[in-house]
Amino acid sequence: MKLIVGLGNPGRLYINSRHNAGFLVLKELEGIYKIKCKKEKSIQALSARFKLGEPVVLAMPLTFMNLSGMAVKALMCKYDVGLSELLVICDDMDLEVGRLRIRTSGSSGGHNGLNSIIDCLGSRDFNRLRIGIGRPGIKTEARDYVLSVFRCKERKLFIESIDRASRCVESWLNNGINKTMNEFNSNTRS
Repeated sequence: MKLIVGLGNPGRLYINSRHNAGFLVLKELEGIYKIKCKKEKSIQALSARFKLGEPVVLAMPLTFMNLSGMAVKALMCKYDVGLSELLVICDDMDLEVGRLRIRTSGSSGGHNGLNSIIDCLGSRDFNRLRIGIGRPGIKTEARDYVLSVFRCKERKLFIESIDRASRCVESWLNNGINKTMNEFNSNTRS
């Protein structure tokens, strides 16, 4: 079983914010696989199951970003998913808008959602797909920046990155992490 978790904040206020990149990829995957994430019993998350050779669970924590680890840990326990079968999708200020990075482990890079997951799982050894949202200007606080929407000139690149991220997830499911890293971590936008 594979577990794909898109990070974001629930609620209309945050729908198109930079911080909701993970949720937006999950919405794209819902459309591709013609499924709909629904409220999980006793877990603060929306989820959907489908088969792609093996069972796959898509999930969006409803705990707000900074407490994402609680939902991820509960989902992993419920579905008996190991660390190598987990893929977390989130935004990344250290990548320019339109860039993707998929890795098998690493630090949180200061991302509070990843911090929460690392703390709750007691490990940094899980797959993560980071979607570039760029850095804020000098006078903009990081918190305000990640909760803002994309400027017009960035919007097209971001939408393209959501499409590429969904293809990256499909590659991870079908081809494994190594081939996916080779294809999607190049400097060019594939």
